[in-house]
Parts: sequence; structure tokens; C-alpha cells
Amino acid sequence: MALKATIYKADLQIADMDRHVYGDHALTIARHPSETDERMMARVLAYALHAQEGIAFTKGLFDVDEPEVWVKNLAGEITLWIDLGQPDDARIRRACSRAEQVVVLCYSSSCEVWWKQIAGKLTRFTNLTVLQLPAETSQALAALAERSMRLQCMVQDGEIWINTDTASVPVKLATLQAAA
Repeated sequence: MALKATIYKADLQIADMDRHVYGDHALTIARHPSETDERMMARVLAYALHAQEGIAFTKGLFDVDEPEVWVKNLAGEITLWIDLGQPDDARIRRACSRAEQVVVLCYSSSCEVWWKQIAGKLTRFTNLTVLQLPAETSQALAALAERSMRLQCMVQDGEIWINTDTASVPVKLATLQAAA
């Protein structure tokens, strides 16, 4: 018998002063049986940092042809594709051909090794941004995970903070490749 997703609920308040995006989001997060708290919270972070009209979690690990988070316009075209982890270059190439913008958020301690192996194959993609979330930060975010969460994401002058009622995690992303 196949294992089912575990459902998490998050009330996410976003105050992104750099992009002038503010809002409250009631998120229902289906956590795949093989997904860790670290990966799930990286998904929530990606959602918060790119929140806009049309943003949604996808089937993610349940469907390998979809990213973790995407933004679709009213015509159903993918304007933003967000992948997590260390996807192979073929997956990134497909994403770059399907979406206007692609973001890969790498969050493990082996990110630098992965990037050294793959970077040369991706330089021609002008719609690709690759970000690295330090392992200590992704682990600190994982510690915030609860079945029912109240989170605040604040962005100001390039500084990112994820807060709960009892904890606060500063997030510093390193840009490995920026879209043109």
C-alpha cells in the first residue's frame, strides 16, 4: 500500500519591502513521505520569496514533470519555475525551455560540489537563477516545522527573516548564477 502525504498547514505573512509585496497566505502543504522537514521548509521559503499572483505549490515529488513551486499566468503559461535541491542539467534545460524564469534553490551541504559539476553546462541560460541556502540555515528552518505553523517572512534591504512566535531565522542566500 502506498504511503500518503502528510498535510501541514501554514499561515504565512509576507512583508517584502524590496518588492513591495505584502499579504497573508493560508498554505496547505502536502508533504511527500520521502520529504524531510528541511526540504518542506525550503519550499515554503521559495514560495515566500517569490509570492505573486498565480503562485502555487505543485505536485512536486508526486510528479517528476513539475517543479516544487510555479507561477502560471491567466493563459496557463509557466512564468516562474522553482526547483529545489540539485536537479540534473537535463531537468534544468527542460525547465528553461518551458518557463520564462527558472529558479533553483540548492539547500544541502553538498551544493558546492554539485554546482562545480554542473555550472559550465548552464551558463547559456539567461532565464536561470541558482541560489544556495546554507545548510545551517536550512536546518534552522527545519526546526520551525510543525503540522500547524504561523510564519512571518520579512524582506528588507536584501535581508530575509523567517519568524515564528518563538523563533527567528535569518536567511542569507548566495547567488551562484543570476538571470540576465
